[in-house]
Amino acid sequence: MNNLSLVAAIGKNRELGKDNDLIWKIKEDLNFYKSLTTNNNIIMGRKTLESMPVAALKNRNVFVITGKDLSDKYNANFFNNIESMKKYIQDNKMEQFIVVGGGQIYEAFLPFVDTMYLTEINKEYPNADTFFPPFNIDEWDISLIFDNSNTAQIEEDTQYVRKKYVRRINY
Repeated sequence: MNNLSLVAAIGKNRELGKDNDLIWKIKEDLNFYKSLTTNNNIIMGRKTLESMPVAALKNRNVFVITGKDLSDKYNANFFNNIESMKKYIQDNKMEQFIVVGGGQIYEAFLPFVDTMYLTEINKEYPNADTFFPPFNIDEWDISLIFDNSNTAQIEEDTQYVRKKYVRRINY
């Protein structure tokens, strides 16, 4: 699916979150997320939807994979399973879709993603309960987008880099 990407901020051990909340609250990274996802189609699971502030959904076309009917509570498009969402993506090949979480949704879509935007945080969070799925780095061409590790203003004393991973053709 050449119209499917994902965005995530992960710790040294691929940590994503704890108790249905982000571990990392880095303003610059949240601004990157906003610029990447605004006016785009975003895909998430129910728990991610319920954890997000309303502002994080504004000016985005939201697609949620869940077995629950939440249409009266959220302005979103709901799919009962991953397969029906994948079919929708294939049927709408001209549109870009961005997977935004959580862990199970990343894992389900990772084999089909052609681009990943990963903010890699140089910290461990041993209490994390949600993780980004493992992946084979050899399948990807990697370019550096942002690096704050050498700047005087390291937000929250956290060093991080942002990389763009593009899946290699015919890997």
